[in-house]
Amino acid sequence: MAERLTRIAIVSEDKCKPKKCRQECKKSCPVVKTGRIPSPFPSPPSSAIGKCPFDAIEIINLPKDLEKDTTHRYGPNTFKLHRLPVPRPGQVLGLVGTNGIGKSTALKVLAGKLKPNLGRFKNPPDWQEILTYFRGSELQNYFTRILEDNLKYVDHIPKAVQGNVGQVLEQKDERDMKAELCVDLELNQVIDRNVGDLSGGELQRFAIAVVAVQNAEIYMFDEPSSYLDVKQRLKAAQVIRSLLRPNSYVIVVEHDLSVLDYLSDFICCLYGKPGAYGVVTLPFSVREGINIFLAGFVPTENLRFRDESLTFKIAETQESAEEIETYQRYKYPTMSKTQGNFKLTVVEGEFTDSQIVVMLGENGTGKTTFIRMLAGLLKPDTVEGTDIEIPEFNVSYKPQKISPKFQNTVRHLLHQKIRDSYMHPQFVSDVMKPLQIEQLMDQEVINYQVESSKELLYASALESLQISILIDEPSAYLDSEQRIVASKVIKRFILHAKKTAFIVEHDFIMATYLADRSLFMRGDLLLTVLPTLHSPWVSGMNKFLSVSVG
Repeated sequence: MAERLTRIAIVSEDKCKPKKCRQECKKSCPVVKTGRIPSPFPSPPSSAIGKCPFDAIEIINLPKDLEKDTTHRYGPNTFKLHRLPVPRPGQVLGLVGTNGIGKSTALKVLAGKLKPNLGRFKNPPDWQEILTYFRGSELQNYFTRILEDNLKYVDHIPKAVQGNVGQVLEQKDERDMKAELCVDLELNQVIDRNVGDLSGGELQRFAIAVVAVQNAEIYMFDEPSSYLDVKQRLKAAQVIRSLLRPNSYVIVVEHDLSVLDYLSDFICCLYGKPGAYGVVTLPFSVREGINIFLAGFVPTENLRFRDESLTFKIAETQESAEEIETYQRYKYPTMSKTQGNFKLTVVEGEFTDSQIVVMLGENGTGKTTFIRMLAGLLKPDTVEGTDIEIPEFNVSYKPQKISPKFQNTVRHLLHQKIRDSYMHPQFVSDVMKPLQIEQLMDQEVINYQVESSKELLYASALESLQISILIDEPSAYLDSEQRIVASKVIKRFILHAKKTAFIVEHDFIMATYLADRSLFMRGDLLLTVLPTLHSPWVSGMNKFLSVSVG
């Protein structure tokens, strides 16, 4: 019977609107028509899918042989997790997978906050039965230590933290590491600031410091690299690795594959259907685990969990002189802008259409200020040379942080912002379908999850009828798979639409894939910054790494 239950119907609560339809799915269901429940229960009929006017029903295939490996299920027809990651003492376990696939559920179980019910949500087992289930594996020793030794875990800072940065770190400091961590994570300049006033990157570094100063046996980090620049990401990774002791566990969820590679000792991949089920693979070495995730194929199980592999194909060939001459060129003069103690000095340069310029540099070095000056939103204090004028053009801007306030559906927003474009066949194939915007058209924008808002902003920002596009950290909030899809969408659109994109990106894999040229913003915080435009992009990347990291 278990082998026949390989197809189930998933009903999206967001899309299902029973008060606005005639309940066509119920009328077309053979079980409802016959008035009896057959045994064994049949696979859900595919006829019900096309009947739903809101496309709320989806039939998915379940793995046949995983029913015995169910670790936790929240309830009937709800998400279930198969297997668990296996942490090892003295090593960093990295978790990689798409959003909604069970990483947070796995962390809760490993932290002891969620008791695994082995799929029996009506009659959950006791701990003795759970330990018997995991008998013979490393998880048996792990859960035994949690129960008998009362292991302490730390995974995040409380939401209602009050006081300034220094006071909170002083209260939490159990390892006498406050001073050292403040230097490593660059927190001394915000040590007297209230926690509520910190920016995204400052709050992220503060959260890592709060976890690191505590004395615990289990350390958990969920996306520690968000909002951090490349230099800060490497520093944060070094701090996390410094927590390793022979009897401690460190577990990290990370979507930046370059950071995950640097940080982890071994990796567990998660695959499945977001919101329906998730499966944890066996532990792999770092290199093998990342390659398995990108390939979408698990060799130990002979299983393909994605139709196509995720690949970055970086063009190494230089454009010919004839191709370069066909591009529209824009020049900007030498100019400077002072804001408080910060001075940005821009040296004369140029850019062309059909080109992506990736802006490299630490946070606070004036990348957004530079773009606002080019767009005419910020007037420079001085402009040297009168033969070159600042080009007049509009900029379509996607900010780093997202706070949707539009009070209607996605369809209304796109109709208002990009009315002439969002139904154009070229735009649909290049942007709408890869970002899966069509699945979100009838949802309220203000109720969006962050990653869905990000995808919508890409669609509206890309097709705004502007000459230049600024995208600030396109990778934030997106998982590893979505980052690769977003990179391909941006690159394809910029090429076809003959526009120029300035992109601020700290995910190094994504930055190297996107860049045609690189703009290196060099300078100390609150001091003069001198942007240098590099072509080809490789020289800029190498210069940035040698100065900022090396």
